Amino acid sequence: MYFPEGYKPLLSQHETEKAIKAAKDIFERELSGALRLSRVTSPLFVPSGSGINDDLNGIEAPVSFSVKNLSGEKMEIIQSLAKWKRMALADYSVKPGRGIYTDMNALRPDDDIDAIHSIYVDQWDWEKVMKDDERNIDYLKATVRNIYSAIKRTAFLLEEDFRVLHDTLPENITFVHTEDAAAEYPSLTPQERERELAKRYGAVFLIGIGYGNPPHSGRAPDYDDWSTETENGRHGLNGDIIVWDTVRNDSLELSSMGIRVNKEALLRQLEIRNCMERKDLYWHKRLLAGDYPQTIGGGIGQSRLCMFLLHKAHIGEVQASVWPESARSEAKSHGFNLL
Repeated sequence: MYFPEGYKPLLSQHETEKAIKAAKDIFERELSGALRLSRVTSPLFVPSGSGINDDLNGIEAPVSFSVKNLSGEKMEIIQSLAKWKRMALADYSVKPGRGIYTDMNALRPDDDIDAIHSIYVDQWDWEKVMKDDERNIDYLKATVRNIYSAIKRTAFLLEEDFRVLHDTLPENITFVHTEDAAAEYPSLTPQERERELAKRYGAVFLIGIGYGNPPHSGRAPDYDDWSTETENGRHGLNGDIIVWDTVRNDSLELSSMGIRVNKEALLRQLEIRNCMERKDLYWHKRLLAGDYPQTIGGGIGQSRLCMFLLHKAHIGEVQASVWPESARSEAKSHGFNLL
């Protein structure tokens, strides 16, 4: 089943479209102000073999094509802008304490399609230059709190314009390390742990995504720092924002983010993942040469956030994409169509 039994949308299709625009406009403004980010234009594709594209978990194949007027040079549709943003901050000479954000649109054809996953990905990608003394867990947590406050303010302002909506989030977000979650729930899968924690706290930031054997979840070795020891013997300067979705009665990841690798962390993580050959790629050589500033950054799902704030049960209610016929049929049985 794609929808909870008896589910009915709170907003009509027309109201939904208005609310989507309102949610995106409000959150962009709140995020930009909270983190001191300027909006920039970003690419839809990058050259293959440059190391700029995001490898995600390392198994997803990017959509690629050749450019006739560039002698058939091969390009890849981006999967995210994690590496491009850091390169842009260097090339734009952005100062510490400030950053950039952009609309990221990507294709991930290897993703499963279900109520919260689509092959089309839209998110706010953001990146911020840090000061030398900010590369620590406290700065990571402070940034997470700023983002969470932007989400809370967006929820409040949406309630003002759409009275059927209501904020289900707690006042504060709770921080939990993946290693502590594994110790508390040793018999559960990582996804089941996320569900238990989100249900308990309402909103949680799970620290240390990518570290461990096995890791809680996959993370590429060359953008987030998930291997640095930080406090109490725990590892990781990254994580995911996960909330409790009261419509689906399940957890929902809204964002992945983290302090980015420095030279030492990059080499350590490339060795851990047995992909040291990447250090010879264009992007990686620039980082190792000291061309990039130390940054923190991440992505916040636009459709995921709208789905959550508008109390929708399926991402296809706020995003146009391709869906299984079974999902479309089930939506019609609930009295509406998927986009």
